[in-house]
Amino acid sequence: MTASAHRDTIAFESLLAEVRACRLCEAHLPLGPRPVLQASLQSRLLIVSQAPGRKVHETGTPFNDVSGDRLREWLGVDKSVFYDADRIAIVPMGFCFPGTGKGGDLPPRPECAPTWHPRLLPRLAQVRLTLAIGQYAQAGLLGERRGRTLTDTVLAWREHLARGVLPLPHPSPRNRLWLTRNPWFEAELLPVLRERVAAALRD
Repeated sequence: MTASAHRDTIAFESLLAEVRACRLCEAHLPLGPRPVLQASLQSRLLIVSQAPGRKVHETGTPFNDVSGDRLREWLGVDKSVFYDADRIAIVPMGFCFPGTGKGGDLPPRPECAPTWHPRLLPRLAQVRLTLAIGQYAQAGLLGERRGRTLTDTVLAWREHLARGVLPLPHPSPRNRLWLTRNPWFEAELLPVLRERVAAALRD
């Protein structure tokens, strides 16, 4: 490693430590702050999701739940690859568990992504493919290019993929009905997803 690369690595590790020490939303978090993310300057695939669930908050490991099992199946990777930060970065819209509402987990805290994404995402210069998982990630990454609904956005996946971003529904068990109603997702999109993920992670 060159001296310049070493300095960059040290600076990025310092930034990650700063993120993990963040207490910006502490007053609004029912279980307190515990920012969960993984990233490296060498990351090839970027996953932008919504926010950690309760189990992820308890373990401090991203997607360490049923949703993560389904996501890894979608991607065609095992845990050893998924949790290798030099291959995969996981940078949600909210780094801390936001709490639970009537219909499931609350939305990511609005302060989080505007505070940290501009400092983190530009540093991930080796990323070859970005996955926008769920409506909050799609709003943050696609802006006005996203569709009226999540289904509209994911249906336009070819258009977004041409710009390097692939929108996906959340892999939560709550989305079983969506997957049943949209068989094209598994038939058409998943094979391309696995192919592109493999290509992004290939040395």
